[in-house]
Amino acid sequence: MLSPYHEVLSKDKKLHPLLELYPDLKLKKHKNICLHLCASIMSQQLSTKVAQVIYKRFLELYGGEEPTPQQIVDTPFDKLRGIGLSNAKVRYVQNVAAYAIEHGMEDKKLYKMTNEEVMDFLLPIKGVGRWTVEMQLMFALGREDVFAVDDLGIQQAMAGIYKLDVTDKKALRERMLKISAKWSPYRTYACMMLWRYKDGK
Repeated sequence: MLSPYHEVLSKDKKLHPLLELYPDLKLKKHKNICLHLCASIMSQQLSTKVAQVIYKRFLELYGGEEPTPQQIVDTPFDKLRGIGLSNAKVRYVQNVAAYAIEHGMEDKKLYKMTNEEVMDFLLPIKGVGRWTVEMQLMFALGREDVFAVDDLGIQQAMAGIYKLDVTDKKALRERMLKISAKWSPYRTYACMMLWRYKDGK
């Protein structure tokens, strides 16, 4: 039996071949969204392999266990720098933990929020941008209808498939949003396929 997203996405003739390649994509909710967000910040602009090494070192600071936000805030700056994080990333990770303590970042609270409410809740954290929140919506909260218009991989994949001009960023963005509107309410799955296509998987 085909997944629910097939019917909607198969209407896009250009996307249809990717459905044949990736017929059974899955999304799931994760626990400990605060830590997931910290890990996402740590991994930015790093290869998957390097990001995994750094995250393993991070957990080792806490005896291999998942730390609480308070433990992250209490960890000396130099100790976090020592696992391979930049100054900025250390600050951003500790910003997330401090925000979680102050405002609460319980999983249940975030699960109940709409996509826009999650965006409004997390964007005030210094070091957390729109793209980072979109990744949390997709891969921590399991939301099916998120489109990462500013993601470079998505832009490159769509430019290749739909023959889009990448020189005018504003026009490219508008065109991408117009194309992706047809994929709703399953835009996350379309993004997942585009990333795989871009990576040649």
